[in-house]
Amino acid sequence: MSKSRTIRWVLLAAAVAGLGYFGWLRFHGDGLATAENARKRAPVQIAVPVKIAPVEKADFPVYLTGLGTVQGFNTVVVRTRVDGQINRIAFQEGKFVKEGDTLVEIDPRPFQATLDQAKAKKVQDEANLANANLDLQRFTKLGEFATRQQTDTQRSTVAQLTAQIAADTASIENAQTQLDYATIKAPFSGVAGLRQVDVGNIVNAATQTGIVSIAQIEPIAVIFTAPEDQLPAIKAALNASPPKVIALSTDGKRVLSTGTLALINNQVDTTSGTIRLKAVFDNKDHALWPGQSVSTRLLIKTLKDATVVADDAVQHGPDGLYAYAVNTENKAELRKIKVTNSIDGRSVVDEGLSPGQQVITSGQYKVQPGALVSTAVASSDAGAAKASQQ
Repeated sequence: MSKSRTIRWVLLAAAVAGLGYFGWLRFHGDGLATAENARKRAPVQIAVPVKIAPVEKADFPVYLTGLGTVQGFNTVVVRTRVDGQINRIAFQEGKFVKEGDTLVEIDPRPFQATLDQAKAKKVQDEANLANANLDLQRFTKLGEFATRQQTDTQRSTVAQLTAQIAADTASIENAQTQLDYATIKAPFSGVAGLRQVDVGNIVNAATQTGIVSIAQIEPIAVIFTAPEDQLPAIKAALNASPPKVIALSTDGKRVLSTGTLALINNQVDTTSGTIRLKAVFDNKDHALWPGQSVSTRLLIKTLKDATVVADDAVQHGPDGLYAYAVNTENKAELRKIKVTNSIDGRSVVDEGLSPGQQVITSGQYKVQPGALVSTAVASSDAGAAKASQQ
């Protein structure tokens, strides 16, 4: 009897417990399902793929950029100094000629004849002088038997013949000079231009048209301009030591030659507000050519231990320049920055970033402040990146 009563109590407790659990599910089950569904529907924060590069501490060269024109270090239009017919042209157009090389030969016969005549005249006068000296010696030995007038006259004759020989010597030198002018030589080493006259033509010294032009290209010069407000910095650099000048192709992508600044023009161009500068290049490889247009870079100073970033990291916003830095939690932080100089894909940052930080250089358009990012290290080779998932 006691056993059956215990069983009934156990069954009653089980029924009460079942009814309680059923009621709990009825009143709280919907809430749990809603919470579970909400948890499943909650958005998952996805990392934005970007490329990063480090903020570096490095020496940064400050250049003044401009446009220039190449010109021969020396340029001459070769002209004749005597009249005559051209017998031979000894140079090749567009070829390099050395100083002293024969360029043109003019018919030398008239000048040679004049020289020979002057030499003959001198020999004649020397013979007359020798005879006059002998006569003077005779008059002197005669003493009182020769009149004073005869002796003085003979001395005068000797003096006249001596002067005549001096004039003959000058005539010979002049004739020799004219003969030398019949052979036209290069005044300095350079490249010959187009020939203006041909063999057989008559040339004369009064004609303004030259025979050929020669441009010296080793070394060679580049004339370029800089803003007048940069004149103090340029003068300071030139006083310290001749600053480096780089000549590039007009698109600025290819370095042609490297030289030094030689001089600053003596006045500023008031119409353009610029100053003309002249740089000199060794130009051993003939990369620069007279008349060629080039881009120029003048090194005026070097910033020591500057904070440098890639240009791709610098962004323009309504409030100025900014960049995204990546913190230790792989989240993007917006940093307002101040850039003072930029060249060759690099910029100097004076405020907003510190060396050693990582900045986003690609993919900024997808990034918001505080966004989680997935980084890849930017490579110097186009299209290459070294993935570094963090």
